[in-house]
Amino acid sequence: MALINENFLKLKAGYLFPEIGRRVTAFQQQNPEKAARLIRCGIGDVTEALPPAAIKAMHEGVDELAHRSSFKGYGPEQGYAFLREAVAEHQYAGLNISAEEIFISDGSKCDTGNILDIFGKGNRIAITDPVYPVYVDTNVMAGNTGDADEKGAYAGLVYLRCDAANGFVAAPPAERVDLVYLCFPNNPTGAVATREQLTAWVNYALANDTIILFDSAYEAFVQDSNVPRSIYEIPGAHECAMEFRSFSKHGGFTGVRCAYTVIPKTLMGSTTDGNKVPLHQLWSRRHSTKFNGASYPVQKAAAALFSPEGKEQVAALIKHYMGNATLLRDACQKAGLTVFGGQNAPYVWVGCPAGKTSWEMFDAMLHDAQVVITPGSGFGAAGEGWFRISAFNSRENVEEVCRRIGALLA
Repeated sequence: MALINENFLKLKAGYLFPEIGRRVTAFQQQNPEKAARLIRCGIGDVTEALPPAAIKAMHEGVDELAHRSSFKGYGPEQGYAFLREAVAEHQYAGLNISAEEIFISDGSKCDTGNILDIFGKGNRIAITDPVYPVYVDTNVMAGNTGDADEKGAYAGLVYLRCDAANGFVAAPPAERVDLVYLCFPNNPTGAVATREQLTAWVNYALANDTIILFDSAYEAFVQDSNVPRSIYEIPGAHECAMEFRSFSKHGGFTGVRCAYTVIPKTLMGSTTDGNKVPLHQLWSRRHSTKFNGASYPVQKAAAALFSPEGKEQVAALIKHYMGNATLLRDACQKAGLTVFGGQNAPYVWVGCPAGKTSWEMFDAMLHDAQVVITPGSGFGAAGEGWFRISAFNSRENVEEVCRRIGALLA
C-alpha cells in the first residue's frame, strides 16, 4: 500500500474557510426562510465586475488564439515579457527591480505555499499571530513543524504575537530565525507597517541572515502616502526579502487568477556546507519544472490594468471597496466595538463584545443578523476575541450590513 505524507495528519480538522462554508450551508438548510437574507462578508472575494480594460484585452487575446497566424501555445513559464516589463515599470519604478526578477503565476496564495520547495529542512521559521492560515498549513504539510498543541500552535514555529497593544504589527524577535512571513497591509487585521517598522525588520534580517517572505497582495489599498507599498522601498531589502503580489484584489482577478513573485538576483540562500546560492536561480528552476505559466489571455488582461484607462478603472474599484471599509469601520465603532484596519486595507478587524468568543460572534452574526464574518481564532490563538469583516461587496449590501450590526448590538 502506498505510504502517505503523514504531515497532513497534523493539520487541524478543517481549513478555516471550508469550515465557514460548512456552517453557512448547514444554516441555510436549517433556515430556508432566512437564507435569502444572507450577506457574505467573510472570505475576501471581490464582487464587482472586472475593469473594462481587462475585459477588452482578454477578448483580444482570445481572438488571437482563433487564428493560426496569431495563435499562442506554451508561453514562457516565468511570464510573457510584456507583462513582466509592465509590472517592473508601473509597480517598481525607481526600486531597482528588473523584469527578469518578476515571475508571473496564477496566485500569490499558491506562491507563498510553493516557495517552500526551494528551502531545505531545519530552517527556523517565524510567523505572526494572527496569521493568514496558508503560511502555517503549508509548513505543516512540508514537515517543518511538530504537532499542534491544544491552542492550535505548532511546535517548531516561532509565533510573533500581534495584539491591540502593538497595533497588530510584530517587532523582530529577540532570537534568530531563518525565514519570516510578513504581510502588509495585513490579512486578517488590516494593519500596516510604517517605514520605521519595516526598516527594523530589514535591519534584523540583514544582521541575522534571515529571509523575509513579504506578502504585499493588498498594496493597492494603501491610502497613506507615508506607508510603504513594497519592501523594496527599504534600503537593504534586495539582499534579504522576496515579495508576493496579486492581481486578485488589485484588478478583481480572484476568478481569473494572476499574480507575481519578485525575487532579486542579489537574494541568497545557503547550502549545508555554507555555500551561497541565488534564490532567483532556484525559483526559476522550480517555476519552469512545476508550472506551465498563466494563460495568454489572462496575462493580456493583467497588462491592460497598467494602461491609462486600466489605472483609472482600478482606482475606481479600490475607491469603492475602501468606501465600504469606511462604512463598516464606522458602524462597528458606533456599536461600541474596538476596531482596527479598514483605512489602508479592505479588512476591518473588530473586537468581540465582552464575553463572546470569536466563533460565538460568528454564530450570532449568522443566525441573528444573517451576515457571514470570519472568526479571529481561525487565524491563530491571538485572533481569539476578534473577527474580520471583508469590505468586498456591493455598496447596498454593506449599508445593510451596517444597519444589521447596529440592530444586533443595540
